[in-house]
Amino acid sequence: MTLIFTGGGTGGHLVIALSLAQAARARGHKVIFIGSMSGQDRQWFAQSTVFEKTYFLETTGVVNKKGFGKLGAMWKIFKAVIESRRIIKTLHAHAVVSVGGFSAAPAAIASITMKRPLCIHEQNAITGKLNTLLRPYSKGFFSSYETGAGHCDYPVNELYFQAARTRTEVKTVIFLGGSQGAKFINDLALQCAPWLREKGIAIIHQCGASEEERVRDAYAELGIEAELYGFTTQIAQLIERSDFAVSRSGASTLWELCAARVPAFYIPFPHAAADHQFHNARYIVEHNVGWCERQGEGILAKLQDAISSDIEPKSEALGRLIAKNGAQYIIEMLEKRCNV
Repeated sequence: MTLIFTGGGTGGHLVIALSLAQAARARGHKVIFIGSMSGQDRQWFAQSTVFEKTYFLETTGVVNKKGFGKLGAMWKIFKAVIESRRIIKTLHAHAVVSVGGFSAAPAAIASITMKRPLCIHEQNAITGKLNTLLRPYSKGFFSSYETGAGHCDYPVNELYFQAARTRTEVKTVIFLGGSQGAKFINDLALQCAPWLREKGIAIIHQCGASEEERVRDAYAELGIEAELYGFTTQIAQLIERSDFAVSRSGASTLWELCAARVPAFYIPFPHAAADHQFHNARYIVEHNVGWCERQGEGILAKLQDAISSDIEPKSEALGRLIAKNGAQYIIEMLEKRCNV
């Protein structure tokens, strides 16, 4: 079966496309990627050894555009839908798998107009506008936050399950600012560092490349040793060594920490679309396996209280929220719905 994977714009979408494509290849399917020339799609997959072919079309997001800008974006999507139809027909694709993001619109719409099965994976607790629009036309809609037939375990890399263990006390805290960095989390880490030193707690800090020099100088001024990274591809290994995390609540990071059973103090990005990061983290809080606080005054004391608490029950319970093989399950369900 030939499967087209589409979507992206950001790493959170693209890591799911990669995980699902790898699962599909392992089951003997041909995998193709259709994305955008904008966003991070080309950075991730232009030189991919996973996808047999990759296509990057000229599209941009529509939601944040106004007036003629919105019309221009819609015209680009229309042309990309025509191109996606040509690709689907030429490659005799059996189905399209969308991981959301503006990059997904052309191929997903093309699959519907050509009556090819469309499968959607929604990363966040709040369904994105495109996925909400396309869901009624899909053959499968999968989310880790829903119950019932659409529920799936989040497609997390096996490395995070290998890092799983029950954390009984906090010896090392990891601060995760993401690839772009998060100044608020970086500043909070620096504020918390003297207290962590007093407690004998080691610091691992991924601060973002643009913040690395500033943060490194700040630690030096404080006279505190911290294992600092601007950007690294070894996050799984760093998380394995950690007992507690302070992080934004993008879906992939959230579920990776769950798989590794690392209790986390989440500080949602306040400008995320539809406030989805807050709702992602609230899911964790509702299951009593983590913390979520809006960024603002007074957060340092709340973080210190969380680090000082009994983390063992939360660490143990995290493992019950997610199981392995989430990507394989989605591909298996798609096979059934495509009668393969």
